[in-house]
Amino acid sequence: MEQAWGGGTETRAGGERPRPGGRPATRAYIGSFTSAGGRGVIAADVDAATGALTVTGATDTVADPSFLALAGPVLHAVSETSHGAVAAFDVTGPVPRLLGEPVPVHGDSPTHLTHHAGHVLTANYGSGSVSVVPLAADGGPRPVTGVLRHDGGGPHAGRQAGPHAHQVLPAPGGRWVVSVDLGTDSVRICALDPATGALTLHGETALRPGTGPRHLAFHPSGGHAYVLNELEPTVTVCRWDAGAGVLTPLGETRVVPDGTPAGPCYPSEVVVAPDGRHLWAAVRGDDTLAVLALDADGAGVTLVTSVPCGGSWPRDLTLDPTGTRLYAANERSGDVTWFDLDPATGIPVRAGSVEAPAASCVVLA
Repeated sequence: MEQAWGGGTETRAGGERPRPGGRPATRAYIGSFTSAGGRGVIAADVDAATGALTVTGATDTVADPSFLALAGPVLHAVSETSHGAVAAFDVTGPVPRLLGEPVPVHGDSPTHLTHHAGHVLTANYGSGSVSVVPLAADGGPRPVTGVLRHDGGGPHAGRQAGPHAHQVLPAPGGRWVVSVDLGTDSVRICALDPATGALTLHGETALRPGTGPRHLAFHPSGGHAYVLNELEPTVTVCRWDAGAGVLTPLGETRVVPDGTPAGPCYPSEVVVAPDGRHLWAAVRGDDTLAVLALDADGAGVTLVTSVPCGGSWPRDLTLDPTGTRLYAANERSGDVTWFDLDPATGIPVRAGSVEAPAASCVVLA
């Protein structure tokens, strides 16, 4: 069902700020779990001066579109179900419009997707695999051309009995694709053949057993990557060699302050400032946003502080293209909250929020 409707916002007064990373966003798309009361894919206008979101419409035509990726006028979504799929939406109007039928990914519970060389790649958590979906001229998905299956496990009996691919994305340099696997405590480096759609394994980087890597982000210089771990509240700093396709762990930094009370604490998403000075991580359970400072070359990481996420269970973080605002999708409180970022310290200051039941992802355009 597609619907158009308005949404109220709350925002802190203030003028438009410098644009170190590019132009301000004008549109936002929010993924959500329909099985938990979400509205599917929600579209919103973005106020360029304040960052405030005003909802323009939503569609629940695809089940559990938990992660989204935008390519021009086409938005792609995973359907995070036991029979996983990829769907495409035309987003030129106020309400996203489904382009054809979703295409099965031959994988279970896809949690993430990315664009690379004319294809969509999905990380399939349930089956521990990465699928390759070619795209038609209009951006619609076509049948899967390859599935790369992970193998292995880890010491955490409840979460690491087998592989659980959680993220896939292109690496700087454009030659390689990396997939982060929570179940095997590793990051795989792969190569995609654009002509055949085949994905082949190039190498695998082992991380400390039991950390449960979930997502990673690269430094803007392309020389380092930051792997956020879910089963322990740390980020692993790695050196990235784009020529050789080698990821080398250098060390770990906690994303919660020392003395944080014991309890559920599951980091979910990591983003890096366009100028490479700061890194932010969302931490569920603790319901905070960690602020970390990066040194000049990106190898040194220091926890600065943590601030409340503005809701409960922050599943996703997104930076505005200017690098001056941060958006958090708070799944259990059912909202997207946005923050102004202090340009000197990187500390987020809450500026507003909009209702978004079972929110799981935010992308900006």
